[in-house]
Order: sequence, then structure tokens, then C-alpha cells
Amino acid sequence: MDQQLHAELSALDRAYTMHPSTHLAQFARGEAPNRIMVGGQGVYVEDNTGKCSLDGFAGLYCVNIGYGRQEVAEAIAHQAQQLAYYHAYVGHSHEPLIRLSERIVRQAGMGMQRVYYGLSGSDANETNIKLVWYYNNILGRPQKKKIISRQRGYHGSGLMTGSLTGLPVFHNAFDLPLDRVLHTICPHYYWNAQEGETEEEFSERCAADLERLILAEGAETIAAFIAEPVMGTGGIIPPPKGYWEAIQPILQKYEVLLIADEVVTAFGRTGRYFGSHTYNIQPDLITIAKGLTSAYLPLSGVIVGEKVWKVLEQGTDQLGALGHGWTYSAHPVCVAAAHANLDIVEREDLTGNAREVGAYLQAQLREQFADHPLVGDVRGVGLLAALEFVADKKAKQRFATTQGIGAKVSAACLQEGLIARAMPHGDILGLAPPLIITRDEVDLVVSMVKRAVDQVYSSL
Repeated sequence: MDQQLHAELSALDRAYTMHPSTHLAQFARGEAPNRIMVGGQGVYVEDNTGKCSLDGFAGLYCVNIGYGRQEVAEAIAHQAQQLAYYHAYVGHSHEPLIRLSERIVRQAGMGMQRVYYGLSGSDANETNIKLVWYYNNILGRPQKKKIISRQRGYHGSGLMTGSLTGLPVFHNAFDLPLDRVLHTICPHYYWNAQEGETEEEFSERCAADLERLILAEGAETIAAFIAEPVMGTGGIIPPPKGYWEAIQPILQKYEVLLIADEVVTAFGRTGRYFGSHTYNIQPDLITIAKGLTSAYLPLSGVIVGEKVWKVLEQGTDQLGALGHGWTYSAHPVCVAAAHANLDIVEREDLTGNAREVGAYLQAQLREQFADHPLVGDVRGVGLLAALEFVADKKAKQRFATTQGIGAKVSAACLQEGLIARAMPHGDILGLAPPLIITRDEVDLVVSMVKRAVDQVYSSL
């Protein structure tokens, strides 16, 4: 693309588009970068200047099968020609939808029964909250409505989902969080464990804090606990040892539903088909999105477990049709993309690749950075990984937020040809590459991160 066209597009973008998670004033004034993407193949993406970058974050944890998969494009085109749209209200369906629902429920197991579809993780979690409230109203428990999330958890950008999100940047000046939302301790062992505390002891303390919160609020008011099997946007934080084993009995004791937010972890990223499989979680509701279509088209879902489903049926016998729906629920073209995507995931055993190549990624990162003076913590599972940067490793001293070390390392990675994400809460570099990544490509990723980290460290 020539410079004149590039300049024209950039000016139009700055003049007319409102971008998410962007400093609006700086962008409008031309002080923040504007990168116009034009193509992608495999684990690489290309912008309109011709620069190719290895996408170490799979878009936003979502392009699991990589870019440029023609079979998905062909499935989308075929479905658009055959039935571009029909709604799913009042029992309307189509064969791809019917087969996708069966496919998802069978893969999930865990007593799951039905799938309700949307377009994003945010709308799926909004659906979850409505179902939880409906569930308790039908059971005659009108006070049991509060939802407990976790500090640093991420569950969306809507009104309730933004409230559930435990990151202040998503609350600032939005009058969030709303009532009915509570937050408990983040299970971040590196920062939140007490001196000498083992991971198992820390997990027990997290569970004890959760129980104290439930009792302080009144168990009769607590409806659900929502959590990601592995925290994503809050810093890519795998649970400490024994965490889910300690948490789940507390929820069962007080009849608190468990919502597993698997928007990031479902469909192979942790090395199992669901993150709940990896950590032996038994949820009542599961949120899915990103990996369902590898983001070739937007599609999300709520997988409803048996206990909740029975009450939903009971409610409609009492009240009539369930008064909830989206125009684009179960959109036929999105469903076709999901089938083509999951065919690739299963045929190429991308779950196994995430497990095996992911273990290699974790080992290489630990080898390169465990003793690096800038890196306080190296963590991850499967093809999710993070480095956390500290000013003083021995004293576990953070950098001042104004220094923006995570952002500087991310920018240095981009200069090397790697897209890695500066996480929005702390000096953290996140990696979540496509599930097709190879060992050779992992070696490239680790070498680029190493050069970027060394460059930033040498500048301090």
C-alpha cells in the first residue's frame, strides 16, 4: 500500500472510528499508533505497511486455528448462500445449529444439558446472570441474587459483566460496579500469598475468605460465584495448587451456583477441551466464545447444566415462555464457522498440541527468564503464559505505574516482529498464541521476548 493511501486511511480512521480500550483523545490527535491490518496466514498477520508479525496473542486469545483457513471461509460462504439468517425464537432451528449444540454438550460432559447462543462473551455472561436470577425466583428465593466475582477477574464490558470484572479500568466513570456484585481475593500466589505460605495453604485461605464473605453478606443472598478456570485479562494467572478443590465445597455448602467463564480456556487452550476438565471443575453454567469459531465470526454460548435446566423448565411451566433473546442468537453463518473451526481443532488435535507445545513454551520461558533480574514471575498453562516484571526481584518491589514497563516490553516485542500483550493490571507481558504454533515458532517467540526484555532492562 502506498504512503498516500496509508495516510488517507489513517486520517479517516482517526476522524470517524471509536476504538475499544483506546485513549480516545491521543488517538484522535494522532499521538497514539494506528495500525491497519490487511491479512494473515498461519500464526502471522500483516499490516498495510507490509510488516509481518508473529501473533503471539492470537488476536485476543481467540484465533486458535490460525489465520487464512480456507475451509472456514468456504463453510461461511456455503451457509450464506443456503440460509444466511433465520432467528431461533419460539423453536425455530436449522440442522447446523442442532448438530452444534449436541457436539458442544457431548464434548463438555459434566452434566451439561443445553446451549444458549449469543455473539460475545459479554452477552453470554449477561445471559448467565439473568438465568441465575430467574432460577432463584422460581425456587422462591427472591433475596438470593448477589454474584461473587474475583478481584482482577474479567467477565465482559456490559453493565453487569463490567461490574463482575474486577479491574478498576473497566469501572472508571461508568458508575460501576452495580449493586448485587461482590469481589473476593484474587488467587495470585506470587503477590497475595503470605510469607512462608504454601500454594495449598494459600488456596485454603482463598476459600476461607470466600466463606467469610458469604456469611457476612448472608448465604441466603448469594446466588452464584463466577470465575475463569485460568484468569486471563487480569494477568494470565493459573490457579494455585488445591484452589478449585478448596473453593467448590464452599459453594456447594451454601447452594451457590458456579459459573465457569471459559471464554478464553474452552476448546483446547489449556491442553484439555475445557479448562474445567483441566482443573476438575464441576460448573452449573459455562460461558464460551472466542475459541468456538476462532473468531472467524462472532459466536458465544451459555452451556446450561442439569440442575439449572430443570428449574428453567419448571419456570416456563409456571410463567410461560422465557422472556430472553437476542436477534442474532444461533446465527446460521456463525454456526457454520463454528463447525468448520471445531473440525480443524479435532482433526489436527490442537488440544494435544496446546498440551505438548504449550509445555515446551512454559519450559523455555522458565529457562530463559526464571533468573532474569527484571522478571519476578513466570507462569502459565498450555498455550497461556505470562511474565511479570518487578523493580527489585529479591524484595518483590513493583515498578511505579508511571514507568509502564509492561507496555515498554510489549512495544519492544512488536519491534522484534512479535505481538505480545501488555496486560492492563500490572507490569505483565501476556502470551496466548494460536493453538497451531510449532516448537520452532515457540523458539522464535521466546527469542524475540528475550531480546525485548533485555532491551528494556538495559534502558532502566
